[in-house]
Amino acid sequence: MLTGKQKRFLRSKAHHLKPIFQVGKIGVNENMIVQVNEALEKRELIKVSILQNCMDDKDTVAEELAEGTGAEIVQLIGNNIVLYKESEEHKQIQLP
Repeated sequence: MLTGKQKRFLRSKAHHLKPIFQVGKIGVNENMIVQVNEALEKRELIKVSILQNCMDDKDTVAEELAEGTGAEIVQLIGNNIVLYKESEEHKQIQLP
């Protein structure tokens, strides 16, 4: 679990990131979870965009991605989700 200070730090790091995944009409599926997990291993911090035609609630989408990948939800703002997962091999971010 991330502390408030750590979340604030990660939000400042994620501010300039562009979303690298989009959740569309079919919602979150197994293939997407695998790809997001691989991206988190490489980058540690990613943004995911939820498209307007997504049938699921954005909170549900965020929870499904976090549970499926074992990541932490840093922020859910508008239709963007910021996820963080500490990398095993490519550690780049030092949390305060």
